[in-house]
Amino acid sequence: MNQFIELLREHKDQLFSTHSHQLTPDKRQAVYAMLSCKTNTKRVAHWRCGHCDFSDAQALSCGNRHCPQCQHTTTRDWLTRQQQKLLPVRYFMVTFTLPFELRGLVKHHAKALYQLMFQVSASVMKDFGQRQKKGEIGFTSVLHTHNRKREIHPHIHMIVPCGAHDKTRNIWRAGDPEFLFNQQALARVWRARILEEITQHDTLYLPDYRFHKMPTQWVVHCKKVGYGLPALKYLSRYLYRGVISDKDIVSTINDRVIFKYTDSETNTTKYRNLPTLKFLLLILQHVLPKGLQRVRDYGFLRGNAKATLFKIMIILCRSPNWLAPKKIPKRIAVRPCPCCQKNMSCVRVTLTI
Repeated sequence: MNQFIELLREHKDQLFSTHSHQLTPDKRQAVYAMLSCKTNTKRVAHWRCGHCDFSDAQALSCGNRHCPQCQHTTTRDWLTRQQQKLLPVRYFMVTFTLPFELRGLVKHHAKALYQLMFQVSASVMKDFGQRQKKGEIGFTSVLHTHNRKREIHPHIHMIVPCGAHDKTRNIWRAGDPEFLFNQQALARVWRARILEEITQHDTLYLPDYRFHKMPTQWVVHCKKVGYGLPALKYLSRYLYRGVISDKDIVSTINDRVIFKYTDSETNTTKYRNLPTLKFLLLILQHVLPKGLQRVRDYGFLRGNAKATLFKIMIILCRSPNWLAPKKIPKRIAVRPCPCCQKNMSCVRVTLTI
């Protein structure tokens, strides 16, 4: 059983009574889902082996996107779909980071703030692409809410193919494989548009400048990632699983939790030692609001632009790095039989009210 879920199970009552005001309905729903994952006997999958007639029943997983012990097939399926869209060009990863002074808005207005980050970062990239690449660019945006210490650190990663599609002439305008956009220019526009949108928003607000002076230099990072697949694999590890894995939790004794992380500056392993309830709140603060989509495709990679993407692939099909997309086979639920090690099939699912 997952250590984080076991800590939730052991300290749920104390957590709900002591920190009730910090637990939104979305966080409570995530807690209940994780506690029922693979333990709820009212939702059971029945399995049967066609080779040795062995049968078994297993409680279903919760399917919650924040659960650390399910959603593995969802991650694999997302990566497979994204690989179908890869073009034989160089790729860049662009990261838009929200400054510390605005992260307090996450506590009460997470959904509005995250939606705004997606909207503004996408508009910045589209405008830069249209002006400098003379065409429509495509990119995939992924929201991350934490840093390696598991603190609130909202940022959006974008995987961007180097080049643009000219719709009027139906040609591919290849970009410089060493340079996408100027980072400082992106950061200046990112800052200006975020501040403008917040001041015009109905529920969001800027912090009091007497206590939190807004930095003039914001961070937008742009780096080369080769042909894109390594970056997609990196992002896929953080999409449909919990914020922390079992291998990172070192100790859970004496009502304290010690977990390890890799320091981004020194690349060394460091440790955090927190009271159990504080650790649980640290992880639960990253539960996303209901209805918020963590991954979004834009430009010629969006869902309703398949025809445009196909045209681009035809244009680039003579590239030596181009591989024709393979048809994604329909996934069938199987598990190994404990008796003969052959695949068992799910024959039915029973739900008891």
